[in-house]
Amino acid sequence: MPDMSTTLRHAFRRVLNRRSHVRAGRLEVIPSFASAILGNERQITVYVPPGYDERSERRYPVLYMQDGQNLFDDSRAFAGVSWRLHRAADDAIGGRTAQPMIIVGVDHMHAGRINEYTPVFDEDKKAGGRADDYGRMLIEELKPLIDSRYRTIPEGSTIGGSSLGGLVSLYLALMRDEFRAAAVMSPSVWWRNRAILEAVADSARRPRLWLDVGGREGREAISDVRTLNERLRERGWSERNLRFFEDRRADHSERAWGGRVRKVLEFLFPTE
Repeated sequence: MPDMSTTLRHAFRRVLNRRSHVRAGRLEVIPSFASAILGNERQITVYVPPGYDERSERRYPVLYMQDGQNLFDDSRAFAGVSWRLHRAADDAIGGRTAQPMIIVGVDHMHAGRINEYTPVFDEDKKAGGRADDYGRMLIEELKPLIDSRYRTIPEGSTIGGSSLGGLVSLYLALMRDEFRAAAVMSPSVWWRNRAILEAVADSARRPRLWLDVGGREGREAISDVRTLNERLRERGWSERNLRFFEDRRADHSERAWGGRVRKVLEFLFPTE
C-alpha cells in the first residue's frame, strides 16, 4: 500500500496534468486609466478568454470587478495572495461550466476606496458616499473604452466584488440598468447602519445576484448577510435570480474569495 506522501504526490500530479490541458486566456493592462468624474487614475487589467482571437465574429459578456489589484497577480495582491481569477475563468470555460467572458479588473484607489465603494456618507467616520460617482466612472468612462477595444456585448454588463467591493457592486446593480447581474461576495452590509437594506427596499430592479459569506467571518457579518438575503427574497428575488451560499470554512480573505469564484462565474455566466 502506498504511503500518504506518495498518494499526495500522485494527486498533485493529476491536478497539474489537468491544468496543462486547459487553454489559457490572457491578461492585458491599461496602466493609467484617467477619470474626469473622480479626478484620479488607476490601473485596469483585462482578462480576455481563450479562443478570443480565433473567432472574430463572436462577442462576449463583460464582468467589471472591483479591487483589481487582488484578482490576478500575487505580487500586487493584499498579503501576497490573489484570487487567481484568470485561472478560475480558464477552468470554468475549459470545463464548459461557464460561457466565455471578458473580465475587467478595476484597481481601487488606496486613499479613496472607502469613499468610492460606499453609497452614503457616514457622519461618524467622516467618509463615504461616492458610489454614484464611481458608478458613473464605470458606465460613462470605462465601459465605452472597453466596448471600443474589445468585442463585447454592450447591453447588460455584470459587476462584482468582495467586502466593500461587494457592497458597491450590489448598490450599483440595484440602481443602474446597465448592470444585469452582480457578484456580491462577503458584502460590507454594516456600512452606515446597514443603509444598503434601504436601497434594497427602494429599488424596483431585480438583477441576477450571487450572494455569499464565509462561516469564519464573524457572527455579526454572517447575521448581516443572512438578513440581506431575507430582505432580497421579501422583495421578490427567488431561486431563479438569487443564489445564496455560505462557505462554512471560509474567512474574509482574498484566498477564500478566490476559492469559490469559479462557482460565481458559473452562476453569472451559465452555459444554458
